[in-house]
Amino acid sequence: MADPEPLIDVGKLNEKVLCYAQTIYRFNGVWEGPDPLTPIIPLFFIQVSLAILITRFVSFVLKPTKQPPFVAEIISGILLGPTALGRIMRFRRLLFPNYNFHVIETMAHVALVFYGFLVGLQMDLKSVLRIGVKARNVAIIGIIIPFVLGTILYFSLAHDEEVRGFIFYGGGLTITGFSVLSKILDKQKILQTDIGKMAMSSAVINDIGAWFILTLGYVVTGSTANIHWALICTVAYALFCVFYLRRAIGWIIRKMPEGQGYSEFFICSILAGMAISGVITDALGTHPIIGAFLFGLSIPNQLLQAEIIDKLDDFVTGIFMPSFFVVCGLRTNFGEMGSIYEIVGYVLLFVSAKILSSIAATFFSEMTIKEALAVGVLSNTKSIMALIIIEAGQAQQVLSTQLYSLMVAGILVMTVLVTPMTMLYRPSQEIAPHKRRTIQKARIDEELRVLACIHGTHDIPSVINLLGSSHSTPASPITVFALQVVELVGRASSMLEVHSSGKRGSRSLGHEETQTRQIITAFDNYELRSDGVMVQVLTARSALSTMDEDMCNIAKDKRVAFIILPFHKQRGIDGEMEDVNPEIRAVNEGVLANAPCSVGILIDRGLSETSDYAKNIVVLFFGGADDREALAYALRMVDRPDTRLTVVKFIPDEGASDVEQTEFADESHVNVQIDKESEKLMDDEFLNRFKISTANDKSVTYIELVLNDVEEAVKAIKLMDQHNYDLYIVGKGRGVVSPLTAGLVDWCDCPELGAIGDLLVTSEFDSTFSVLVMQQYVKPIGDGSVTSYGSMSERIAGIGMDMDMDMQHADSESGDVFSSFRRRTEPMPRA
Repeated sequence: MADPEPLIDVGKLNEKVLCYAQTIYRFNGVWEGPDPLTPIIPLFFIQVSLAILITRFVSFVLKPTKQPPFVAEIISGILLGPTALGRIMRFRRLLFPNYNFHVIETMAHVALVFYGFLVGLQMDLKSVLRIGVKARNVAIIGIIIPFVLGTILYFSLAHDEEVRGFIFYGGGLTITGFSVLSKILDKQKILQTDIGKMAMSSAVINDIGAWFILTLGYVVTGSTANIHWALICTVAYALFCVFYLRRAIGWIIRKMPEGQGYSEFFICSILAGMAISGVITDALGTHPIIGAFLFGLSIPNQLLQAEIIDKLDDFVTGIFMPSFFVVCGLRTNFGEMGSIYEIVGYVLLFVSAKILSSIAATFFSEMTIKEALAVGVLSNTKSIMALIIIEAGQAQQVLSTQLYSLMVAGILVMTVLVTPMTMLYRPSQEIAPHKRRTIQKARIDEELRVLACIHGTHDIPSVINLLGSSHSTPASPITVFALQVVELVGRASSMLEVHSSGKRGSRSLGHEETQTRQIITAFDNYELRSDGVMVQVLTARSALSTMDEDMCNIAKDKRVAFIILPFHKQRGIDGEMEDVNPEIRAVNEGVLANAPCSVGILIDRGLSETSDYAKNIVVLFFGGADDREALAYALRMVDRPDTRLTVVKFIPDEGASDVEQTEFADESHVNVQIDKESEKLMDDEFLNRFKISTANDKSVTYIELVLNDVEEAVKAIKLMDQHNYDLYIVGKGRGVVSPLTAGLVDWCDCPELGAIGDLLVTSEFDSTFSVLVMQQYVKPIGDGSVTSYGSMSERIAGIGMDMDMDMQHADSESGDVFSSFRRRTEPMPRA
């Protein structure tokens, strides 16, 4: 039986078809052909390399303007396309010939799949539930109005195009690029302002909405006969990933041995799962990028997320993604957009979409027009997601080159305008000026604002113990900002979240949410059992490299006078100090170097396990601003009926070798200029005020020890262990080098604690106690150095006649322990 004749497509008979005999690479070098760029692989490498070089060059040129990298990436793609260099026919035929377009387009979509996976890894869906109502309203209206406006503009411009293209055109206008916006706000130092937080919170919702729009666009522009099945199956698969696949991956991770990391085989298995997920969504009628994104959302472990991101991010963003920007640039042709007046008009309409939506949001939230304009301008920030949506529209052949190019121009202009607008906009962050930056300067009858930093639940008891020792009253209130500091994994952007007291979440809580709940509960209980205390719990998610800067910004924003930092070591079972998280040490050093107020490092040597607050307190006074700050804080604690305070002043003997130093550089490399005579005068004045104000208080003991050298000072401090003091408060000792501490400075294991603080932490003691090392805020001066904060009269004002205490100076009941040392006696000053 003869074979049937093949079917002939009559409609194709008169069409011209170009055939190319492509080779992957050249077998025998350049010797057998004139054009070494004809094979696929060399040409692709040249294209990507050129894209990377031009992107870096544009980034260098734009560096003074502080534009985000996204702007340089768009411009580099446009320069390589028919708008600029692509207009040169020789350039285009040599480096970007038509027959090679499908190769670089394929690699661009492979890049998008990996990009979608990375975005899914870094996206936190639970953060949406924590966004406030105002930001939620701004985000929702910021999606609806731009989408409607984009739809109207699409139908006004489209003539013969597909009706379904409005989804991509409207979707391109709804985008607010979270990652790009966070970089802009962080550079301009307005990330922690109210406007910055509002724009960032709404951008989170916009990012999630963008993925819904992209998915819908792919479904609608696919097979028209099976749209409903594609939509239903895609939604079902998304729910399966979030509720079942995520749990399955979490179960596998829990079964793996702890402390061994993740093997290469396991990481490769995750990437294989991503690829299979992409195949599934492609088969369901969308695109592999949707499956990769959903699979990224399904990874529940933050350490695994961080490891995958560290392995992939540089390669994907640095090597793969430039091919996507080249494809976007090759599709863009500004020459087909129309007259310049039409282009300007449409771009202005694009820019106004987010601004109009923010103004409309003022009717549904307590936001002023000025704030709405600021949020609207910030919301115009676009990201790669906007390009992905409109590129998908043209790839699906529902957007013409004119419409596509016009939207690319709009995305570029909108993003470029944000940075100069933020440079012009400077919100009034300090409606009330930040005046009280030290405890010494604060009046005893006014509010003391404290930022208490918490890295984990193990820090809670010691911090609350110290706050309880501070003895707040309605006449002397304390406002505590309890800051849970969480290290961000991967390369996500910093966020600050404010918690409501007694807030309830879902029953199924992750590790971070469980810690947050415990912190909220602990500080709620502290507030309830204390008088004159107001507590606000916050969570700051920061990268380790910027954690100290974020903590200082929050302290400035809250106008606190004192920051409490937990030490990076804690007392172990055997009584030795053990590292809890060594990386915290660098964070603490950064805060000490840049803090806008006084700082205290709190070391718990077991006191929190035995007592609710410190009852037997001792201050070791060697002199200097830090020691005065330590004594000022201790004076706030003496009002408790069962609290005793001992102040021991260490005085070098006249025969002790003096140490001359007029300028001191601490580990933060900040020069502290001191005047030895002035410091001594301020110490004497401050101590005289202290002795007058405590003259009738039997719970306060003042001792002066005259010592010869470092050995006697160390011996005297170690003998104090016999008195079972609960809390040692010492100054860090910046700017003051005493003959009694000079030898200790060179042997410090933890220089951020100063000589005496390091001695108390590293030495062996039988009793359990806490140590608080104080550093007083120093005011920067013109040459980059710092000088002591405030004048002498200002320094003693907080402890001077404002303290209305009827006390008398008690004879020392603890002096017998120092019987081997010479004590100086002098007549008491009279009030």
